[in-house]
Amino acid sequence: MSTPNAPSRILPDLQCALLCEDIRVELNQNYILIGVLNNLVVRQVPFPIGRMLLFTRWTAGFGEFIQTSRLIAPDKTTVLGQCEVQFALRTGEDIGSTVSVFQQIQIPEAGTYFLEVAVDQVSKIKFPLRVSVAPPPDQAAAQKTPG
Repeated sequence: MSTPNAPSRILPDLQCALLCEDIRVELNQNYILIGVLNNLVVRQVPFPIGRMLLFTRWTAGFGEFIQTSRLIAPDKTTVLGQCEVQFALRTGEDIGSTVSVFQQIQIPEAGTYFLEVAVDQVSKIKFPLRVSVAPPPDQAAAQKTPG
């Protein structure tokens, strides 16, 4: 039986958002994050990314929600990839984990990209992903040789 003044929905808090190369789920439903990304160092641009995953964890909410995750170019307007995931928290004490899969992303240039996570169109976090181009192997070796 519901209380007359009980809320029907409470937007959840974002506990974490981590970008990684792969995610495995153990038999006990715990997640293993593989290759957590702080930045990307690539050989050349443009650079294709076949798959990149975003792990998010939600808590302190109640109801059904849509999480929208976007990868935004350095110009801060161009969206290179977007994922939507539905999830539900049945009680205010539930914890919900989601995995967003970005596939076939083309990184056109070096620079600072941004990952943005929103729930029901309310932005919860926006964090940078720095992309840089590694020097060619012969140039990197020349830089290490004392002159």
